[in-house]
Amino acid sequence: MDETVRRKILRLLDQHRTTRIATLRSDGWPQVTTVGYANDGLVIYFLCGADSQKAANLAKDDRVSLTVDDDPTQVMDIVGLSMAARAKLVTNPAEFEKALRLLISRYPNQKSLDLPMPNTSEVCVFRLTPTIVSLLDYSKGFGHTDLIAC
Repeated sequence: MDETVRRKILRLLDQHRTTRIATLRSDGWPQVTTVGYANDGLVIYFLCGADSQKAANLAKDDRVSLTVDDDPTQVMDIVGLSMAARAKLVTNPAEFEKALRLLISRYPNQKSLDLPMPNTSEVCVFRLTPTIVSLLDYSKGFGHTDLIAC
């Protein structure tokens, strides 16, 4: 991956903290939901309830698609990315804690929730590893996209 393109992708990931993620339900229909995320380079972490539909979907099929973008006032200012990735349930306690710390750090102004830190019986933390990134940048032309294999 070209270093300039990598920096653009990382800048987009670092600037945002929510993504729309699509998983596949057992009946084959895609399901899109918004989740908070944190990234460590190109690796993305998100959490969801252990009994959530996302967790059930990912237990059957680890393929996901996601988007990260802005909603600019000018069409030609649209910049964003979409990504195909594989989701892996984080079971290593050290990585689970690392992911929680990264997720919490995305909300530095968050007031106390007065809740204990979640544990692996309550939430699932997933690590998303990209396989393909589509970098959208209208400043290079309407609908311009660079497709990057990871």
